Amino acid sequence: MEGLTELERLPEECMAHVLWLTSPKDACRSALVSTAFRSAAQSETLWERFLPHDYRQIISRSVSPIVPFSSKRELYFRLCDNPIFLDDGNLSFSLDKLSGKKCWMLGARLLDITWGDTPQYWEWNSLPESRFSEVAELILVWWLEIKGYIDTKILSPRTTYAAYLVYQLSEESNWGFHEEMPITVRVANEQNQVVADEHDVFLVDPPQDVPPQARSRGDGWMEIELGQVFNQQDNATVEFRLRETESGVPKGGLIVEGIELRPKY
Repeated sequence: MEGLTELERLPEECMAHVLWLTSPKDACRSALVSTAFRSAAQSETLWERFLPHDYRQIISRSVSPIVPFSSKRELYFRLCDNPIFLDDGNLSFSLDKLSGKKCWMLGARLLDITWGDTPQYWEWNSLPESRFSEVAELILVWWLEIKGYIDTKILSPRTTYAAYLVYQLSEESNWGFHEEMPITVRVANEQNQVVADEHDVFLVDPPQDVPPQARSRGDGWMEIELGQVFNQQDNATVEFRLRETESGVPKGGLIVEGIELRPKY
């Protein structure tokens, strides 16, 4: 035991508790300090705590079998890198690797898309780069409105989340989306009270006086932030809305994969 710090002299369970008070990222870094830290950083006790308290219930709802895992640490990183699917495959769940917070993505089929079931306005197609079996492709509308809803009880508590529209614009047939065509977005609760200020976004390059808003995700899709909400564990329903109904300009070529919610740093 000679040469060990006072912290390293603690029982592994105590060291694991200390590491739990940090973050998964810091726990992994601590494993490089010494064998004592490495043992605590790989303990089942620690990674059980880093997993959401209801992870077993979530996994039980997966539409496909979970590949066997040898440790809670392995399960943690598998959930970070490989989302699982619920609700007939239209809802995906994963973990934020740095914090262990829950991440959710509502597939297009779970969104409320105005005229979404009218074939001359929207089509439902499959794309190899999508995590979902179907995406919604806009053929032609003058009135664009897309809404998504989330129950805050499934989010990590006391956490600020950002909602992102995940989309593409068809190179062959997109029109009506340009630097002079802002789309209004907002976040509201079930009483229709605005949670995040209503504001405009640009799905393509914005005007010169507006900072870039859309960004590539690196998976074949673009994303743009719709707004933020702080989860206070009050068991509420939050609405995320994207709307353009006033210009009278026809729009087409928007491909919607879904709306993703991730913790905001």
